[in-house]
Amino acid sequence: MEESNSSEYSNRMIEAFIDKPEVSLWYQNAFATFNVNGVDAMKWKWSWWACFSGFLFLLYRKQYAASLFLFIASISIGLFFPFSIILMILSGGYSTYFIYKGYKSKLQEIEAIVPDEDKRVETMRAIGGYNQWVVWVYGVLVTLIFLGIISAILIPKVALAQ
Repeated sequence: MEESNSSEYSNRMIEAFIDKPEVSLWYQNAFATFNVNGVDAMKWKWSWWACFSGFLFLLYRKQYAASLFLFIASISIGLFFPFSIILMILSGGYSTYFIYKGYKSKLQEIEAIVPDEDKRVETMRAIGGYNQWVVWVYGVLVTLIFLGIISAILIPKVALAQ
């Protein structure tokens, strides 16, 4: 495969894996930083989504093993405020790398089985993508936290007023 076709094919596969055209270019650029002359390198690539949603971001992007690891880490050190902030920062900086690793794994699997390039893109789109339900779970959790904070502020004031 010649260079321009290889780059075009790679971009098509990433776009199929991400399955959100509005962010495909961001992921293409991020994935390019993780691959140095054909060698994978873990590098920092900031994501606010990953920072504030932690393991849910990885679950959204179907990176189940990394999501489970981050979930366990969050529960284990979540009670220690300074460590939870550090975990949020690390999640924001390195989660995209785990999405890249998931992409590379699926890419190798598909390329080993599916000979036709267009079928590979179709297959990547079918097994890649995201879990839309995670957005709803995240929204419910944020709403519950917000309501809990509001309740914690208002209930004592109402009790004192009586």
